[in-house]
Amino acid sequence: MSGGGEAAAIGAGQQPGDEAAAEQQQQQQADGEQKITPWDVTGGADGKVDYNKIVSDFGVSLLQQELVDRIERLTGRPAHPFLKRGIFFAHRDLGEVLDAYERGQPFYLYTGRGPSSEALHLGHLVPIMFTAWLQRAFNAPLVIQLTDDEKTLWRGLDQDEARRLARENAKDIIACGFDIGRTFIFSDFEYVGGPFYRHIVAIQRCVTMNQVRGIFGLTPEDNIGKIAFPAVQAAPSFPGCFPHIFGDRKDVKCLIPCAIDQDPYFRMTRDVAPRIGYDKPALIESRFFPALQGESGKMSASDANSAIFVNDTPKQIKDKINKHAFSGGGATLEEHRARGANLDVDVPWKYLNFFMEDDDKLAHIGREYGAGRMLTGEIKGELIRLLTDIVARHQAARAQVTDEVVDAFMAVRPMHEALATAGRRRA
Repeated sequence: MSGGGEAAAIGAGQQPGDEAAAEQQQQQQADGEQKITPWDVTGGADGKVDYNKIVSDFGVSLLQQELVDRIERLTGRPAHPFLKRGIFFAHRDLGEVLDAYERGQPFYLYTGRGPSSEALHLGHLVPIMFTAWLQRAFNAPLVIQLTDDEKTLWRGLDQDEARRLARENAKDIIACGFDIGRTFIFSDFEYVGGPFYRHIVAIQRCVTMNQVRGIFGLTPEDNIGKIAFPAVQAAPSFPGCFPHIFGDRKDVKCLIPCAIDQDPYFRMTRDVAPRIGYDKPALIESRFFPALQGESGKMSASDANSAIFVNDTPKQIKDKINKHAFSGGGATLEEHRARGANLDVDVPWKYLNFFMEDDDKLAHIGREYGAGRMLTGEIKGELIRLLTDIVARHQAARAQVTDEVVDAFMAVRPMHEALATAGRRRA
């Protein structure tokens, strides 16, 4: 799954050599259309994504405040900033998962990463950080899929290189603070087989070629691996794929945190689930993380200046924000003082909303900058300090993740205790 990957960025990067697709996207944008797929995200004529249109087109539910309040009550924890600020804004059947949790029934989490770069950027971290919080808050087992096969099919990566990048990305994921006793990380190239493959085939039998083409926009010119792959990403939604965690239980619900562009995979999955004897997976879905150049820019692992990466140096972070972060401030000091900043387009302000934990400080910055009393250089300075600290802490944590630690997280080992102790938190 590439949830939070390049495709989860505003105006995601094109596949190499895909000039025809790029021209089509440009025409769609000129026509005022937006395109949201797991591989391509293109806003409308102004480059912005219309989230109301996504909600209507995809048929998801908005994440209402009462569900956020309920999460706080059930977990005894303050809501994550991503919840409070509407960054995770949509869901499918989240209430049913909370119902099960309240009854003391366990559920598990499933998220993933499509390894196509040496290091993750901040957009990749959003669903991973939130999943780590959910695991802690709900005491939940977790499976993390590394779709190295997907990147071979779509990006043309050599299989050995895709496998290597999967392990490198696993180190960044582990550094986000997951519980090894409750977390199983797996590479498709290494794990697919046995019960997992049997589930893939069961899913494939339930989905027609026309359905795949309609959901994902694939064409007869796409390789057959692309047509078959959606079943691979769907399979981890079902506990029978992981007998070393769930035994033969089929009644454990699955909750999937991901970016909204991954929703097409799971619309398909939810249609198949009752036909193969499972509950439909639930989803909690995030907005897109903007490129430094703004919502009409492209954030891509192949463009170092479009994003902040977790292996960037403090100087690189400072230079990227100062030179490339799109500003909503006034064109001149006088104009800025008179009219204030346009917070709707200002990238430093958007990044602070993702990563600044202090609600009061964030609100103060918004008031001062929006009124023109704080200058663009000042808000960029706040962001530089914040992200430099976040990246430094991540790098320190990652330095502790050895190959042996990766092997431990990826080992197929008995994890039934993780399920036995899941469910409603104990007093």
